[in-house]
Amino acid sequence: MIISMQKPLEEILESLAGETNVYIVGCGECATVTQTGGEEQVAEMKARLEEAGKKVVATDVAHAACHELDMKRIFRQNKDAATAADAFLVLSCGAGAQSVREGTSKHVVPGTNSLFVGNVKRQMVFEEKCSLCGECLLDEYGTICPVTRCAKGILNGPCGGTNNGKCEVDSEKDCAWVLIYNQLKSEEKLDKFMTIHGPKRWNAVQRPGRIDGRAADEEKGAA
Repeated sequence: MIISMQKPLEEILESLAGETNVYIVGCGECATVTQTGGEEQVAEMKARLEEAGKKVVATDVAHAACHELDMKRIFRQNKDAATAADAFLVLSCGAGAQSVREGTSKHVVPGTNSLFVGNVKRQMVFEEKCSLCGECLLDEYGTICPVTRCAKGILNGPCGGTNNGKCEVDSEKDCAWVLIYNQLKSEEKLDKFMTIHGPKRWNAVQRPGRIDGRAADEEKGAA
């Protein structure tokens, strides 16, 4: 899940300066869960923009704002509003904002800051546990990622700053390497803890990433 935080209204209004008609787009998935771009937040933003003198020509909460074809479909269905809009304000992650970009040539304003890929602990409590590094080594570490959960990203730890099982960078945070040790011990796999790992292959992920599953299906068919 993409964890996002809504931008301050002042920053949004600055981005919308000189533009009157605004089309607000929210997201029914991540931004709804994080309460940054669901139905309620879109309605609140509409009221705030109108109070600031803007005219909101339409609002939509897409099932998933990152789905480019669905965004294009929504804009076709709301062609008059999309044509009347001077700008689109997107209350979703950056992927959603760029999906909207694919559906219009108008000014697109991101209304949130995308923070991290997060696990949902409970309502409105999120933790980053994966950095999408492209070369998953979780099995070597008891399925606890040192790249993300260690403040220093150490692959061969701990660093030596651990104090009573807590991280020296954040005393409220459990040391990832203590967690890794305890998990491997419980699995009777402490031999993995003694393994020396080489440098991380940071080029495992090429930017920008792209996967075309159709091409793979075509190759299978040809075989």
